[in-house]
Formats: sequence, C-alpha cells, structure tokens
Amino acid sequence: MMEYIGYIASVLIGISLGLIGGGGSILTVPILVYISGVTPMTATAYSLFVVGLSSLIGGAQKMRQGLVCMRSVLVFGIPSIISVYTVRKYVMPAIPETVFHLGSYAVSKSLLIMMVFAVLMVLAALSMLKKDKKEGVEADSQPRKFNYPLILVEGLVVGAITGFVGAGGGFLIIPALVVLSKLPMKTAVGTSLMIIAIKSLIGFTGDIQTMPINWTFLMIFSLMAIIGIFVGNRLSERVDGESLKKGFGWFVLVMGAYIIVKELWLK
Repeated sequence: MMEYIGYIASVLIGISLGLIGGGGSILTVPILVYISGVTPMTATAYSLFVVGLSSLIGGAQKMRQGLVCMRSVLVFGIPSIISVYTVRKYVMPAIPETVFHLGSYAVSKSLLIMMVFAVLMVLAALSMLKKDKKEGVEADSQPRKFNYPLILVEGLVVGAITGFVGAGGGFLIIPALVVLSKLPMKTAVGTSLMIIAIKSLIGFTGDIQTMPINWTFLMIFSLMAIIGIFVGNRLSERVDGESLKKGFGWFVLVMGAYIIVKELWLK
C-alpha cells in the first residue's frame, strides 16, 4: 500500500518542477525515505534520476517556448556537472557509516544526509517565502550582463549540494540566474530545469557504478513524476505563480521541521 502511495505522491514532484522550476527534489527524498522505505543514501541517488528526467522533459517544453538561455545553461551547468559527478562518484562512497561522535551519540551517514537535507528545506522555504518582486523587475529591466566568476562558483557549490543530498538546487539556481545573469523570471525557470536535468542525470551515472539500482521501481516512480510535470506546466499558464510559490514554501518549511524532529527525537 505504501508503495502505491509513494507513486501517487511522486506526481507532486513533477507538478512542483513544472510550476516553479524547482522544489521537486525537496519532495523526492522525503517521499522515498518516509513513504517508499528507501534508505537515505539510495534515496539521494534515485532523486537525481527522477528529478533529472522530469526536469529534462519540462525543460524541453520551456525550450520550445523560447524560455531557456543556453549560454547560462553552459556557464552554470559545466562546473556544476563536474562538481556533482565528483561528489557522487568519489566523496559519498568514502564517507563512513558512522561519521563522528557527539559524546556517546553516534552521528551516522544517513542521519547527516537527512539533517543537511532538512536544513536545505528550511532555507529553500525561506527563499520561496521571501518577497522578490523588486528583484524580478530589476532583472527584467536591466541589460543582460553575465557575472562569469560568480556564476562559475555558484555552479560548483550547487553541484556539490546536489551530489551530497540529491537535491536539484532549483531554489539556489533560479535566484542566481535572475541576479547574476539578469534573466527574466520565466526564462530563469526554464533555464533552471535544463541545468537541473543535465547535472542530475550525469551525477546519477556515478551512482550506477557504486550501488545496485531497482530499475522497475525507479522507472514507475519517474513516470508518475513526469505526468506531474505536464500537469505543472499546464497549471503554470493558469495559476498565479507567486501565490503558489508561497503556499509551497510553507509546506516545505513544515516538512523540513518535521524531518529535524523525527531524525533527532522520534527515533
């Protein structure tokens, strides 16, 4: 029963990506861990594939609408790809099962992944709840000028985060594209999807070499997320994106707080 609930919940991942260009991975790992019963380490790998494939399809739709800046995809994506692949292939397998001790309390690899993920959820929620109308107007009105050094650094950082927790990083990529590349919000969303797709799928190739993959489960889960992204893209044409982003932000904030409480006190 929980497996089917997980499949249904995966539709929300695609809807989130289609609506706001991010947030899908914020849902993917908790759904895989708490509903589908996947271990945190495996969940971060599956998340890369699910979010990457869903983002690729959503990004292709945005590209047909002229809402993808390929220069930003390359400048941001290349360092991000290098970073995420390196972390998934070499860093993650090297982390011991017991990372360190706090007195008599052992901090496991799984706990560390979930706690870092929960903190990122809280930061993502605050980012989505923050008013950015002024920033968006400035981005639309200013001439497009790329801040290459900052874009490259941000690409490396987001890639490392993606590699560690399996999060696509849309909540970090979109503000960077708006501020550093001066992209309009809708173009930043489409560009973000393409960047997430490329770096997530390439990062996942590092996992194929280091862990067994349940392809049947993964493909069904991904198919449901893909259905969701078509729904999300259609809804984005009819629903007020700002209101939806705020509602999703509150949901993510509650989920992040729940993970922290569950991992630290309810086990």
